[in-house]
Amino acid sequence: MHGHKIIDIQKGSIAEELDLAKGDILLRINGREITDVIDYIEWMEDEYLELSIIKADGEEWIIELEKEPGEDLGLIFEYDLMDQERTCKNKCIFCFVDQLPKGMRSSLYYKDDDWRLSFLVGNYITLTNLSDFDVTRIVEKQISPLYISVHTTNPDLRKKMLNNRFAGDALKYLQRMADAGIQLHTQIVLCPSWNDGEELDQTISDLWEKRNSVQSVAVVPVGLTGHRDRLTLIQPFSPQQASQVIDQVDKWQKIFRSKGNTGFIYAADEFFVTAGRDFPPADYYDNFPQVENGVGLTVQFASEFEEALAYRRLNEKTVEKGQYKPINQTIVTGFSAAGIIQAMADKVNTAFQTRVKVIGVENRFFGPSVTVAGLVTGGDIIKSLQGMQLGRRILIPETMLRKGQDVFLDDMSLAELEERLGIPVVAVPVRGDAFLHALLMD
Repeated sequence: MHGHKIIDIQKGSIAEELDLAKGDILLRINGREITDVIDYIEWMEDEYLELSIIKADGEEWIIELEKEPGEDLGLIFEYDLMDQERTCKNKCIFCFVDQLPKGMRSSLYYKDDDWRLSFLVGNYITLTNLSDFDVTRIVEKQISPLYISVHTTNPDLRKKMLNNRFAGDALKYLQRMADAGIQLHTQIVLCPSWNDGEELDQTISDLWEKRNSVQSVAVVPVGLTGHRDRLTLIQPFSPQQASQVIDQVDKWQKIFRSKGNTGFIYAADEFFVTAGRDFPPADYYDNFPQVENGVGLTVQFASEFEEALAYRRLNEKTVEKGQYKPINQTIVTGFSAAGIIQAMADKVNTAFQTRVKVIGVENRFFGPSVTVAGLVTGGDIIKSLQGMQLGRRILIPETMLRKGQDVFLDDMSLAELEERLGIPVVAVPVRGDAFLHALLMD
């Protein structure tokens, strides 16, 4: 019997009213078995359901119920996906997980490549874990959007980069989904001397041909840590190479904008930082379709900050001296964002008589080539800040912490960091308005 074990019931839910309990098994809905959470979500849109439940004593209950469309039953299953998550079958030459130091918690070494997580939370998939049955479900149910790691449309090169002899063949699924009009957001992890230059031009051109389906293309630089022992040799982008990538993307954007109302392809923020070039205006990113992928995040953040700053100034007319207490505090971030954050802090200091300083933390844990704030660890913060005058509190971006938890990547907790430094540490959402509010919060 294929069913789905219930491990908990939400308080006040429909399931509680139905006297369902831990250990019960959901066998069928409306007479049909549930493959996974995708089927379950689809059924939850119905107003009338018939549940087949196997109780702990083996008795089968048939429950008929009426509910609001979209209303959940309040069941918590043994597996979030109501199925085992699919792990990655590739050995990509640029895989970040393979570059992690030893001794970290086991969950950080887990590589998922599950199309259901792509739909539900925006994880990128490589297509190598798909079957014809999966693609048929995606097409029939019109599951959109999905996030695809393409890297290259050259089948032979893709096999080499993903170290999977099926990686080139898997591109057929990209075409099937495109033919069905499934909305796709794609990324190209760019590796110098591998998939850049003419190869990048060809990949961009091929994806543009699928523009009825492909909504955006992000070009992001390969992330390299200091733990690449016995891995394929890949060089980081030099400032000149990063600048060339920006120019190449700009060239294609101009072509695409002349043919439609979208730029279609966007260079990641790290390219601009590495090249030492100014960030483009907000309209370069259209509606920021790849902001969660680090593409346009800096510009969006700055725009939100400037808008919030202008609003506060407008509503307060003038900021009288002494209206704000001089708040002595420290902002901690990665090297790549330190200059940008410092410029914002300077504006706040001038306008509101605050005393904010910014410290960019060197990443000793992953290696100095890793400069993004989201990979700064608690241990590296301590090494950079110990013995310094830090003021009343420290502000950090919440991306430094594991999602939903107050824990850094090196397993140091936020409470432990506060104890070691002797002052409060506040995690701030990565939004410009939230950042300004945190700076002025007494």
